[in-house]
Amino acid sequence: MKGMDPALKPRLRRRSTFEYVAWVVCTLVGLGILVSVATNPNFKWEVVAKYFTHQSILRGLMLTIFLTIASMVLGTLLGLGLAIMRSSSVKPIAAAAGVYITLFRGTPVLVQLIFWFNIAALYPNLTIGIPFTDISTAVDVNALMGPITAALIGLTLNEAAYMAEIIRGGFSAVGKGQLEAADSLGMSASVKMRKVIIPQAMPSIIPATGNQVIGMFKETSLVSVLGVAELLQSAQLIYARTYETIPLLIVASLWYLVMTLLLSYPQSKLEQKYSRATSRLPRKAKPVVLTDPEGIAR
Repeated sequence: MKGMDPALKPRLRRRSTFEYVAWVVCTLVGLGILVSVATNPNFKWEVVAKYFTHQSILRGLMLTIFLTIASMVLGTLLGLGLAIMRSSSVKPIAAAAGVYITLFRGTPVLVQLIFWFNIAALYPNLTIGIPFTDISTAVDVNALMGPITAALIGLTLNEAAYMAEIIRGGFSAVGKGQLEAADSLGMSASVKMRKVIIPQAMPSIIPATGNQVIGMFKETSLVSVLGVAELLQSAQLIYARTYETIPLLIVASLWYLVMTLLLSYPQSKLEQKYSRATSRLPRKAKPVVLTDPEGIAR
């Protein structure tokens, strides 16, 4: 294009013969797999179509979405607090946050879910009140810790540990000069965190958080061991009656795939927006005029 900056012109790449051959081979393999899956009567696609929008499947999907959103929101808020504690110069506070993160990242989330579901075996009753007063109330932990409550607590506490490390990594990406400038302006620690650190850490935090949302949506399938009727458990309850195991598992898998694709699109857009690796060139450079033999720009 005439008058276009050469640095902004699209780069053309020659395709090699190997690339064309790879396309042909991958296409043939993909078509072969697709034909095999579509024509194999054992998949029972008519059963898959029957139960894909079944009422119990849709209820399980809604519960899965609820657990994903609630766990991510609460986990992110708790993770922010842990990241601030982990970055604190007060050693006991930083050490406490470090122990929490190590504990919840170092044990399987399935074990944590089962632990919280059976926490009443350790603390059947809790008394909540104001110290040194007679104001208190007793809590029946066995009645309180139902399957959904245990699932929400387990997923939230586990996600908080991972979000704490993501947020702390974003804090570390803020330049030291920015922190020194904030200190020179006399900003308090809270103002520096809100006005300087968090806004500049967001480009590093947001894309990774998008990945965590997608992972959390699939991770909710683990709560089926607690009897929570989310998407996978709903499918399991149906094939326990009909003995059509494979078609119902395909139904659950297709819903997981659809929701993952829907979540991947905004996540990819956020990555493009906040990626620091993307170079941003000016649309139109101002011409430089040389006015003397020495080549001094005016």
